[in-house]
Amino acid sequence: MEYINRTIEKTIKEFIGKYPVIMITGPRQVGKTTLLNYLSKEFLNEINYITLDDLMIRIQANEDSSLFLRTYETPLIIDEFQYAPNLLSYIKMNVDETRKDAMFNNGDKVGTMYYLTGSQVFQTMKNVSESLSGRVGIFDLYAFSTREMNGLKEDVFIPNISALKKKKPLKRISTLKIFERIIKGSYPAVNYGEKFPFEQYYSDYIRTYIERDIRNIINIKDENKFVKFISSLAARTGQEFNANSIGSEIGIDNKTVEKWVSMLKNTGIIYLLGPYMNNNVSRAVHKRKIYFMDTGLACYLTGYNDPKTLERSLYSGAIFETYIISEIIKSYTNNGKDPTKNLFFYRDKNQKEIDLIIIDNGKVYPVEIKQNANPNKEAIKNFSVSKKFGMEVMNGTVLCLCKDIYAIDENNYAVPIEYI
Repeated sequence: MEYINRTIEKTIKEFIGKYPVIMITGPRQVGKTTLLNYLSKEFLNEINYITLDDLMIRIQANEDSSLFLRTYETPLIIDEFQYAPNLLSYIKMNVDETRKDAMFNNGDKVGTMYYLTGSQVFQTMKNVSESLSGRVGIFDLYAFSTREMNGLKEDVFIPNISALKKKKPLKRISTLKIFERIIKGSYPAVNYGEKFPFEQYYSDYIRTYIERDIRNIINIKDENKFVKFISSLAARTGQEFNANSIGSEIGIDNKTVEKWVSMLKNTGIIYLLGPYMNNNVSRAVHKRKIYFMDTGLACYLTGYNDPKTLERSLYSGAIFETYIISEIIKSYTNNGKDPTKNLFFYRDKNQKEIDLIIIDNGKVYPVEIKQNANPNKEAIKNFSVSKKFGMEVMNGTVLCLCKDIYAIDENNYAVPIEYI
């Protein structure tokens, strides 16, 4: 299978050699190890590789972490490192010893010694922060963005209209093709190589996710109930998170709902988009919105396998919005940026809502997402709320299915989704 270049390669290469530890986190099967193997062959010296998916190696790593690290020469890729969190303190000791030797004994330059890949499990990330502070560069990787799959340059999405007009858009395709893309999803295995049938792939993915990630971290007594839970969450993608509603439907308490949602967030399955709040907008709601980071998985969990049916369904608006939001989030993480610092939504107690608020360098860009080709002033009716935020308000944007960029009024524009 031909390697598909990832946007984040450039950012990671800038950090290699500067940090003794590089960590790439993200959901299973998005290409973390493939990315590191590519970098090792194309830009680096040979890197040793081990995976803690191997039970015997995992046992050794947990029972005698010091001996385990002495067994393998650096630089070393440790895949699925979250299975042996005790390794982190020993990695710290090895890094510090090597740094000390370089400083006082004219040893070799430290460079990058360890490359870690794994899921963003809360306790593991907490251990990373405590053990490797100042020693680790952390990068989030999701499945392919549409720009990556089309071989186009991917910048952080900031809807400055002057910049957008200079940007190369994706090739325009029919609405049906867009929903084919949505229902298929963006995981490598369903798009390249053998191209697994997506229904079978996502069925196996959920089973593997429960067996290898969930079961080892949280005690799930009823796996069927967890599948019902994640399916219920998929049906709510694009909606505000309401623990009471979900718990009542599945038959679990709010504490369990919060715990399971946190697990899905920390393993990259979902993203919780925060509400924009400051002292000037005291009536803003405080709830977060749920977005699945892969629309194919969300469609599988909600029972959609035909793009025509999906496009005509009541679910089409929510999954279309989910697709757009996830693409924008990827544009940030793929460029080494933290989207939580820039991306928000707005809704207040008067029911005034803006789908997406993008904050960039003290400037605010209001964004609406519409599944039609000719949005008008009705689509931008709430943009004036952003004037209360206490920042310079830039042009507003309606991301939609129109063919070309056009002005809705003097400061707001309809923009084809191909410009994301």
